[in-house]
Amino acid sequence: MQIIDENAQSLGKVKLEDALNMAMDKELDLVLVSPNTNPPVCKIMNYGKYRFEQMKKEKEAKKNQKNADLKEIRVTPNIDVHDYEFKAKNTRKFLQSGDKVKITVRFRGREVNNSAMGEKVLNKFIEDLADISIVEKKPFLEGRNMFIIVAPK
Repeated sequence: MQIIDENAQSLGKVKLEDALNMAMDKELDLVLVSPNTNPPVCKIMNYGKYRFEQMKKEKEAKKNQKNADLKEIRVTPNIDVHDYEFKAKNTRKFLQSGDKVKITVRFRGREVNNSAMGEKVLNKFIEDLADISIVEKKPFLEGRNMFIIVAPK
């Protein structure tokens, strides 16, 4: 088998017993790096230290990862101007912090027959937030709810 020492120097082809003895003398581990090659490649290294460094890298990568949450804003089709402005301001704040926002229009009673009012409200949201967001899902009626999903640009 092909052996690589701890300094990344190739030691050439060595028998398994000799490689194990070399690793024991240096108080290190013999690790099979590439089993499918001919001959197989082994490396003499401190395996515990290697695993620790790998786990540290994974933890650091996980720490730097940003999870985009899905926030929901609920409105009615006949929303008042001030209420609309308040909801739009909150939606803008969510988008600026990197979250996706699902804006839902809830229809009560016979309001569902006039779903154009709800679509009008959602299109107003799309228009007002166009500078910082993109629409992932167009207005969609599902049961008594119509919704859109907007994501930050």
